[in-house]
Amino acid sequence: MKTLKEYTVKALVVCVALTILCGVVYPLAVTGICQLAFPKQANGSIIEIDGKKYGSTLLAQEFTGDEYLWGRVMVLNTGTFFDDDGSPLLYAGPSNKSPASTEYGRMIAERVEKIRAAHPERADEPIPVDLVTGSGSGLDPHISPAAAEYQVERVARSRGVTADEVRAVIAEYTDGRLLGVFGEPTVNVLEVNLALDGILK
Repeated sequence: MKTLKEYTVKALVVCVALTILCGVVYPLAVTGICQLAFPKQANGSIIEIDGKKYGSTLLAQEFTGDEYLWGRVMVLNTGTFFDDDGSPLLYAGPSNKSPASTEYGRMIAERVEKIRAAHPERADEPIPVDLVTGSGSGLDPHISPAAAEYQVERVARSRGVTADEVRAVIAEYTDGRLLGVFGEPTVNVLEVNLALDGILK
């Protein structure tokens, strides 16, 4: 009959073996495979042109100029996290406000007013919901094609180009449904804005 010591030794051996396998070997193998097969995605899908990094296609950036597409509402915070020098770090996340709250209603109303003021030619049209609400992560880099189309005239007017030229850029950076079935088409705001600036070709 095995003693308690023998059981303990076996348990420790299994624990150490699984720790090495699951905590070292597996992560290194997956990281290595991803770096070889999908290096861009594995490193954050960063848009880098001529050595300059403009951002990730997976994370939203806030654009406020009339010459740019506007993305979803971002709840930005610079008062929580700081770097080693004490400088504030930008953080965004979900607002966690209840849709039934007065504060949430006020936030939506302010956003609607801003959108209406910037797009007088569409005053009688409903505003796509993703232009006035945030996403679950607070950092969604995409908007719907309807939200992009809603902004076409403003962007074209601000840049002195035709609406069709803006639409062509939007179409180039619109992703369809996964496998043609799952999800909805989306427009990557950062990619469109970099392309409109002539940075992304």
